[in-house]
Amino acid sequence: MTLQVFGHKSPDTDSTGSPILWAWYLNEIRGITAEPVLLGEPNTEAAFLLDHWKLPKPRIIADVEDAQPCVIVDTNNPAELPVNINAADVRAIIDHHKLVGGLETKGPIDITIRPLACTATVMIDLMGKDAARMPDWAKGTALTCILSDTLAFRSPTTTDHDRAVAEGLAADLGIDIAEYAAKMFAAKSDVSAFSDAELLRMDSKEYEVAGTKFRVSVLETTAPAMVLDRKVSLMESMQSVAAEDGVDQVLLFVVDILNEEATLLVPNDLVASVARKSFGAEVSGDAVVLPGIMSRKKQIIPNLAV
Repeated sequence: MTLQVFGHKSPDTDSTGSPILWAWYLNEIRGITAEPVLLGEPNTEAAFLLDHWKLPKPRIIADVEDAQPCVIVDTNNPAELPVNINAADVRAIIDHHKLVGGLETKGPIDITIRPLACTATVMIDLMGKDAARMPDWAKGTALTCILSDTLAFRSPTTTDHDRAVAEGLAADLGIDIAEYAAKMFAAKSDVSAFSDAELLRMDSKEYEVAGTKFRVSVLETTAPAMVLDRKVSLMESMQSVAAEDGVDQVLLFVVDILNEEATLLVPNDLVASVARKSFGAEVSGDAVVLPGIMSRKKQIIPNLAV
């Protein structure tokens, strides 16, 4: 049975590119038949990755079969994975997030979780000298993932190692990082074709804080006005999205990549309280600017309080 490689639901650039990268490594270097798959439609920046490097969009799956061999990348959280994941045959996990727990495997597996900004960086380390054998499209995929997860080195999650790996890949490809990242972020910023509900789910993860369940949505953009101009309808849609997804509240952080700040929409007293208790913010309207807030993983989730 072909081994499947996949990341989390609502696939961003890293959860789209890293399965492709690791499937290449398994097929071409390890001699293991593997297929990259997605757990949903890729976001606009991930779609840019596929188009720019002329890669076919991986097959989208709704769930995994019993005993399906698979490798999980860019997450270890069961809430972000197929419903049937504990009945699958998970062979490995490659990740850069905190250990959540709750996954059950059929036997001992390889688990690599490293404090780096991007799964692709971890994968290149795991490949060792074989990383030099990557074709240009694979190097470009890894570079795109790293620049996405580090916001072109602006994110506080960025490590010196992520930067060094990205700069090496860019040099090999003859790519100017600033110019290429600008194209990536322009693609990410064009959300005009998406409904409010799609925007709220596009780059989101579920977290529970002191018994309150949140869908924490982050939209990274160089054109925040494109999202904020829709804040009234977005806040109206939060109630229905929360009800459909079984959470108490949607939190939407609009990250301004260039100005290095986030705007949190404040539809009700609960979110106002979250803004005050989590970030020490003074709330006086339906939105609050949080200077320096760029990372869900390092700055938002660890500080959430109700």
